Amino acid sequence: MKKLLLVLTILTTYAGFSQMSLDKDFQQIESKVIEWRRHFHQNPELSNREFKTAEKIAKHLKSLGIEVQTGVAHTGVVGILEGTKSGKVLALRADIDALPVTERNDLAYKSNAKSTFIGEKVGVMHACGHDTHTAILMGVAEVLSKNKDKINGTIKFIFQPAEEGPPPGEEGGAKLMIKEGVLENPKVDAIFGLHINSGTEVGVIKYKEGGIMAAVERFVIKVKGKQTHGSQPWSGVDPIYISSKIIDGFQSIISRESKLIDEAAVITVGKITSGVRFNIIPESAEMIGTVRTLDSDMRELIIRRMKEMASTIAKAYGGEATIDFESFTNITYNDPELVQQMLPSIKKVAGDANVQLVKATTGGEDFSYYQETVPGFYFFLGGMTPGNTKAFPHHTPDFKIDDSGLLLGVKTLTEMSLDYLNN
Repeated sequence: MKKLLLVLTILTTYAGFSQMSLDKDFQQIESKVIEWRRHFHQNPELSNREFKTAEKIAKHLKSLGIEVQTGVAHTGVVGILEGTKSGKVLALRADIDALPVTERNDLAYKSNAKSTFIGEKVGVMHACGHDTHTAILMGVAEVLSKNKDKINGTIKFIFQPAEEGPPPGEEGGAKLMIKEGVLENPKVDAIFGLHINSGTEVGVIKYKEGGIMAAVERFVIKVKGKQTHGSQPWSGVDPIYISSKIIDGFQSIISRESKLIDEAAVITVGKITSGVRFNIIPESAEMIGTVRTLDSDMRELIIRRMKEMASTIAKAYGGEATIDFESFTNITYNDPELVQQMLPSIKKVAGDANVQLVKATTGGEDFSYYQETVPGFYFFLGGMTPGNTKAFPHHTPDFKIDDSGLLLGVKTLTEMSLDYLNN
C-alpha cells in the first residue's frame, strides 16, 4: 500500500511539475506557431510538391539541434530527438500538403498561389488545415527540444507530404513513408496525430476509440457511347445520359442496400468530363469519385455492387462502362488501450468538460496506415471561433481557422508525449 501511494505521489508530482515547468515555453512559442501557420497558409504547395515547406521545416528542426532526415517520400521531413534517458520511441505526425482550391477569404495572409493539377491551372489553398498541423508540430518540437532532460526515450517528428493523395501515377503519403522506413531505425512503439476542425470550438478536443475516420477509395468510371449530332440522339448512344443513370443507381446502393444503422457510408462523384460542343453528343465520358466506409463488410458490398451496376446500367442503354478503384486510406483506428492510457493527459491540459467523445466521421486519413503497424491515437482539435454560427467545411474556398486554438494543440501533444514516455 505504501509503495502504491508513493507511485501515485510521484506521478501526481510529475504531472504538476511538467505543466508548470513548461508554461514559460508555451507562452514563448504561441506567437511563433501562429507566424509559421500564416506563412504556410500564404505559401501552400500541392502533394509531393512541398519543396519550400519542407525546407522551412528542416531548417527549424536543425536550429533546435534535432537530427533531421529530408527527402523522405519525396518531400517529407523527419526529426529525431533523443531524451537524456533511454526508453520507448514515440512518433508525432503532421501532414504538410495543400489542396487545389482557390481561396475566397479576405485574410491578410490569404493564399494567391497558383499551380497545375492533373493538367489544369488551379488555385492552391490550405483548405484542410494542414498548415496548422505543421506549425503545431514545429512548436512541439521546439518545446520538447528545450526539455530533453524530461524525456525518457526518443521522439520522431514526422512531417508527411501528400496526405490528400499523390498525383496520379506517383507514390506518396503515409504509405510511401512507411515503405521507406519511417517507423524503423529506431523502431516506433506508438504514434499520435491530430486534425484541426473548423466546426469545433477553440479549446475543445474530440476523440473516439476504435474507428474514428473512414476508409477511402477513389474510383474512375469510363463510359463509352456513340457520337452523333445533338439534334439526332436516336442515331447515337449518349454517354452523359448513361453517366447520370449510373450516378443515380449508385445512390440506391447507399439508401437501399447498405445497413446504415451499423455505420455510415458515402458514394460521391466529384468530377465528370465529357463533350466539346453544345450540339454534339460525345463518344465518351469519364467520372471520378470517392467511396467512404467505416465497416469492412460494407466496404466489400459497396465496391462489388458498384462494379456490377456500372457495367449493367451502361449495357442497358446501349453503351459500355468500366470502373477502377484505388484505395487511399483504411479505417483510422484508435487503439482502445492507448486511448484510455492517454485520456488523462488530454483532460489535464484541456479540462474534462472540453474533452468530448464523438461518433465516427466519413472523412478519411492516411494516418490509418501508421496505425496498421503500430498503436496510434488520432484526435480532433477545435479551430472555430467560439460563438460562430457559420463555420465553413474543410476543402472549401471559405474554410477558416481561428489561430487562438493552436496553442492547445502544442500543449496537448507535448503533454501526451512526456506522459507516454515517462509513465
